[in-house]
Amino acid sequence: MDIYQRLGIKPRINAAACYTALGGSLMAPEVLQAMNDAAKSFISLHELQQKAGERIASLTKNEGAFITTGAAAGIVLSILACRTRGDLVEIQKIIDGTAKRSEVIMYAGHRIPYDSNIRVAGSDLVTVGDAIQTFDYQLEAKINEHTTAIFFCAGAHLAGPALSLQKTIEIAEKYSIPVIVDAAAQLPPVSNLWHFTHEMGADLAIFSGGKALRGPQSSGLVVGKRDFIEAIRVNAAPYPRLGRGFKASKEEIAGLLTAIEAYLTKDHAADWQRWSNTVDSWVDALKDKTPSKIWRDDVNEAGQPTPRVAIQLNGPIALDVISKLQSLDPIVEVVHDSRRMIWISPDSLQAGEESIVITQLLKALPTK
Repeated sequence: MDIYQRLGIKPRINAAACYTALGGSLMAPEVLQAMNDAAKSFISLHELQQKAGERIASLTKNEGAFITTGAAAGIVLSILACRTRGDLVEIQKIIDGTAKRSEVIMYAGHRIPYDSNIRVAGSDLVTVGDAIQTFDYQLEAKINEHTTAIFFCAGAHLAGPALSLQKTIEIAEKYSIPVIVDAAAQLPPVSNLWHFTHEMGADLAIFSGGKALRGPQSSGLVVGKRDFIEAIRVNAAPYPRLGRGFKASKEEIAGLLTAIEAYLTKDHAADWQRWSNTVDSWVDALKDKTPSKIWRDDVNEAGQPTPRVAIQLNGPIALDVISKLQSLDPIVEVVHDSRRMIWISPDSLQAGEESIVITQLLKALPTK
């Protein structure tokens, strides 16, 4: 009997995406093996973080890398790094509550539920622009002696109202302000691991380790310029400083390193083609059996090029369908809004689950 059976928990079929609330992603056997191997010995956590970071940096064309406990932790540590630049006196002032005021600028159109982590790092959040547009002079007007960093959320779904990353970096460099890119869900493509930093010039970029990378769910990755990565390191565990609570274990470090190595060598084109074929088969299976409008969507909820099926309901609201899906066995998890839209994605499915998704959906959707 496995742990879920012992607790009376039924596993679900994930036709939604790599969501934290569903357990992130599923780790590959080599990742699990690396974590198991790491658990068998005592080591210097300082040395492991250093060596793993050097390895990841070399693989991703970055000056430095640091493994965190999730992308949210990466936000906090990145801002602490920008605030202190690794200066132990400045770190102690933050601990003592005597540090100078800190502001982090963010585009109004980039506001996300996770930007509260900016305040966790002790900085004030300053927004620029609005939900429609932002001009260069508006960003420059927000920069002052208290500005710690500009926090940029990557993703095609957020591009409209903000200045481009290229323009943002250009203005930031003019005032010697670091740029932090939140790229938590911006994989694929694999090149994003170095695109924002090595190619575009951002100082730091943050990724989730437990989603597309298929590392431990509680892991995250920060890559970027050497000085800022070092500043993250001296703010973080195992030091007894503000980043102590974001302690990545030796097992998580080993697991994420192995997951990154695997991600960089896997056949992403083959993955995409398999997902594409599944989406096309789903559209064919659903379009003549329900009055709902069915179509292929080639961009997911994070603005990434991952195909999925969009379902616009003609009648019931989405929550009615979700309620029916939740009553079935097995439960199929999907993405939905509060009105009449549902999306199903194949990228988190296990072999053989594709047909089960359709079977359960047809039980929950209105039929012709």
